[in-house]
Amino acid sequence: MKRILKPVTYILAAIYFLVDAVFMAVARPISRWLGRHLQFRRLRAWIRSLSPYPSLALFSVPVIILEPIKPVAAYLAATGQVLGGAVTFIVGELLKLVLVERLFHLTRDKLMRIPAFAWAYGKFTDVKAWLQATEAWRAIRALSRAARDAVARARGRLVGGFGRLVTSRD
Repeated sequence: MKRILKPVTYILAAIYFLVDAVFMAVARPISRWLGRHLQFRRLRAWIRSLSPYPSLALFSVPVIILEPIKPVAAYLAATGQVLGGAVTFIVGELLKLVLVERLFHLTRDKLMRIPAFAWAYGKFTDVKAWLQATEAWRAIRALSRAARDAVARARGRLVGGFGRLVTSRD
């Protein structure tokens, strides 16, 4: 039984990391935008003033609160509410990752002073590097760039067409 469960566990872990990596590609730009545009100076100063272990506790809050969203979304999808499950999953995952990204950005140096966290982060970085080196990851990235370029071209045509429409009316 152990020989059967071990590969299944690895596959599930790989899928979990892949989903988080894909969502992080969306969450990171949102997080950076929020960091540039929303000025929570007092909150940011308070977060930066925390020592390593309180920083870890704060960093853990979004994960603890929002990680159960995944089983809730799976339950919704399994009971026939596929759209509701998908929306719940996407919103919950993006919210979790944006909050975690912002908190990690603010507390990274302090978190790395905790040996267990530094070790776990090193392992996470290794798995992420391995995942990004796979053929499947490169193919998904190429498709993602192609889709992003297609959207940018369509947007450019739409804006250009709207601009011509406005100037022809004047």
